[in-house]
Amino acid sequence: MKVAIVTAGNKGIGLEITKKLVENNYKVIVGARSEFTEKGIKNKINFLRVDLTKFNSHQKLVGEAIRMYGKLDLYVNNLGISDWRPIQKIDEAFLNKLVSTNIYSAFWGCKASEKFLQDGSSIINISSIAGKRGSKNNSAYVATKFAMNGLTQSLAKELGSRNIRVNALCPVLIKTDGLIEALERDYSPVSNKIDDFFEEFTQSQTALKRLPKGSEVAEMVVFLASGKASAISGQCINVDCGVFPQ
Repeated sequence: MKVAIVTAGNKGIGLEITKKLVENNYKVIVGARSEFTEKGIKNKINFLRVDLTKFNSHQKLVGEAIRMYGKLDLYVNNLGISDWRPIQKIDEAFLNKLVSTNIYSAFWGCKASEKFLQDGSSIINISSIAGKRGSKNNSAYVATKFAMNGLTQSLAKELGSRNIRVNALCPVLIKTDGLIEALERDYSPVSNKIDDFFEEFTQSQTALKRLPKGSEVAEMVVFLASGKASAISGQCINVDCGVFPQ
């Protein structure tokens, strides 16, 4: 039996990760601010309604895993939000929202989980291609994702002596409700219709002439958490259909 915690695992990429872990016989605990509504697997997971920007929320998730199953094998820091603003439009409230959501949550998840993770366990941070390169009107979001990649690399060194592996996944644009909502706001790179933006980006930026799916990120989570990836740690792996070859 393997036990996983997925933050914000109730929608978007997080939901795909939750579903894929359940398919692979994980016992999954999901923490999020809004309810878990996916009927197909609602009775197969444990859900806690929590504010993931707070350390004690991550402690509650870990405590639930230990109480119910006596162990923890995988912690997936998936919570994140996108938003675009030019530097002159960034105020303290905007910056605090992105930093607390994208970075505080990841730090607290790592801190709460690491002392309970066993030999061979993993932390996987869901980062972004934005953690590898900058883009216009995106300095706040990009900075948080560079920070997540730095957190990943540092903790891989810090926890490696206990055979705990820490990796990050860096997807490019994935059509989640949250991303589409962000793209509809002022200052996003969308100048015309969103569908036209995705198509232009796909044709001009991707090697495979398609964008990745949330299910493909989820497959990578399962792989990285498995023994098949036992030599992989400290890596920030692009899931981008060849947008940013490295």
